Amino acid sequence: MTSPKQIAASLTEFWSPRVVAEVDDAYIKVARVQGQLAWHSHADEDELFLVLKGRLVIEMEDRKVELGEGEMFVVPKGVRHNPIADEECHLMLIERKTTLHTGDVVTDKTRSLDEQLRPLD
Repeated sequence: MTSPKQIAASLTEFWSPRVVAEVDDAYIKVARVQGQLAWHSHADEDELFLVLKGRLVIEMEDRKVELGEGEMFVVPKGVRHNPIADEECHLMLIERKTTLHTGDVVTDKTRSLDEQLRPLD
């Protein structure tokens, strides 16, 4: 059995998602986040954010969505977005296996799929 909340709480890096399971062509990931990631988009993939702990704001060009614990939102493919957590927040993400961490941009926070798949400590 896997507890996404416990795994997210045990992570030591911010904005470094880890794959905890896979379902068909999707990865289930958890992450510990604080601050902002980067404006980016995923041309061909939707991205589901589920807040396990804390609050998350997802900025988009035409609006922003504020999520609290237990709430989720799907960013549709092709939509530029920027996730922000003013305080520490734990997330579960569901993404197709082809989804790049920061989509169409690369920053110092970008993590490769190999980094996301590495064994948990």
